[in-house]
Amino acid sequence: MILESLPDALNAVTALLAAYLLGAVPFGLLIGKARGVDVRDVGSRNIGATNVFRCVGPAWGVLAFLCDMLKGFGGVWCAALPLLWGAELPAGSALLLRVLCGTAAMLGHIFPVWLGFRGGKGVSTALGLLVGVAPLAAGLGFALWVVAFLLSRYVSLASCLAAVAVGALVWTPLYAGRPLWFAVLLTILAALAILKHRANLARLAKGTENRFAFTAKQRAARDAKTKEQTP
Repeated sequence: MILESLPDALNAVTALLAAYLLGAVPFGLLIGKARGVDVRDVGSRNIGATNVFRCVGPAWGVLAFLCDMLKGFGGVWCAALPLLWGAELPAGSALLLRVLCGTAAMLGHIFPVWLGFRGGKGVSTALGLLVGVAPLAAGLGFALWVVAFLLSRYVSLASCLAAVAVGALVWTPLYAGRPLWFAVLLTILAALAILKHRANLARLAKGTENRFAFTAKQRAARDAKTKEQTP
């Protein structure tokens, strides 16, 4: 068990709190602010990497993506913080604490205390979490995301398809050696990522979701479509 004693519980809470606070750092917002743009007021008004890419610039969007992904990966390794002051993790609890800390980082990104619990959608941070605890699922999920994105130019669709794939993959024989809770928890996180895209999915169903624009022509077409849809 992860909480065999009060010191174990305090160590776990410390690690989880550190992971949440790391996840709650709004890198997308900070990057935008550094460039004179409040991403909460432009584009999709989301602090995630996609909106930074669109409204601040490609290089800054990539930087926001990397920072958000590293929050998930760093969150996983917050589980090791108790080792710094000589604490010993209970036998068999290391993987559970790593997954829970990665989850805390993802929740920090989605519900940051600094921004009234209104943050990003958690996909980049979830990828970092997966790199830390399930690298094969991370690689396959990211590969599917890239293919779906390039074919459709819908970030939301690619993200949801990748989430479905990861949620299914952890139930396959590839992860047969992991405990049941591992698959259950990662499936819940995949479902949360999809749930955060419910407005995007509704727009996809209506045909009003904006595609990602790579070229000036595509941007012009997207802007014209947006103007037509604006009352």
